[in-house]
Amino acid sequence: MHDATPLAAGLRGPFEGFLRHLELGRGRSAHTVRAYEGDLVSMLSSAEQDGARELSDIDLALLRRWLGRQSESGLSRSTLARRTAAVRSFAGWAVREGLLETDPSLRLASPKRHQHLPEVLHEEQTRRMLSGLADAADDGDPVAMRDAALVEVLYATGIRVSELVGLDIDDVDLQALTIRVLGKGNKERTVPFGVPAANALVRWLGARRALAIETSGSALFLGRRGARLGQRQARDTVDASLRGLGDTAARGPHALRHTAATHLLDGGADLRSVQELLGHSSLATTQLYTHVSVERLRSSYVQAHPRA
Repeated sequence: MHDATPLAAGLRGPFEGFLRHLELGRGRSAHTVRAYEGDLVSMLSSAEQDGARELSDIDLALLRRWLGRQSESGLSRSTLARRTAAVRSFAGWAVREGLLETDPSLRLASPKRHQHLPEVLHEEQTRRMLSGLADAADDGDPVAMRDAALVEVLYATGIRVSELVGLDIDDVDLQALTIRVLGKGNKERTVPFGVPAANALVRWLGARRALAIETSGSALFLGRRGARLGQRQARDTVDASLRGLGDTAARGPHALRHTAATHLLDGGADLRSVQELLGHSSLATTQLYTHVSVERLRSSYVQAHPRA
């Protein structure tokens, strides 16, 4: 925790003020705040080694030396880009708060991230996976029914695994076929789902009482011992289903999020609608999936066209 961070008082005060801003003013998650904390400790510790004792001592040359050290330590481009973005956010906040007269990070260049196209399932693979889960649920095992509903919901809605495990029973409207989701930054959105997911949810809700205990509360998905299902358990469930296909490198709940978005765009959904569905704050994030769709189209073209 940042309480034990060894920094000069003139650096520590702004550092802690920025973390409070993230926690209270911006409503960022504890995970996000910890990521910012680590990135800023890296920069501020480097600055202190170079003689900085106050925030005003940090200039562009000092930031470039820090970034050079980071690069020499073998960090990936994506990590370097993330750390640079964290420093820019911190410096911008400090200027707005009057702690700095000018922003020394404005001309700080960082390596561009490698843009990896996410692994997605083809529609046939998706049908095979969901059919296998439904068949396993036919035996009446409540855990198998839960797993079938869990994967159906992830694929039907494209929600994040953190959003999935946070769902309560009352968040599901089986009449309107919608789910109320609390996303990043505590932003609430309503996401539609289809009849197959609804059927899987009805079956699971009928079996849920077999796992429920006194302290289960209103959690939609439960673990084997009756507590709210955790993210790790959800990931394990999805990974097992994906491995069972035997013909994909896709892994984890995020692969189903990628798959849902790609299939929507393949089917003709507009980019703004997919952005709203996924809860992306920036359309640029959603545009990644257009590249996936084009890449899939090109692959099909090369395989099928006689003059490709």
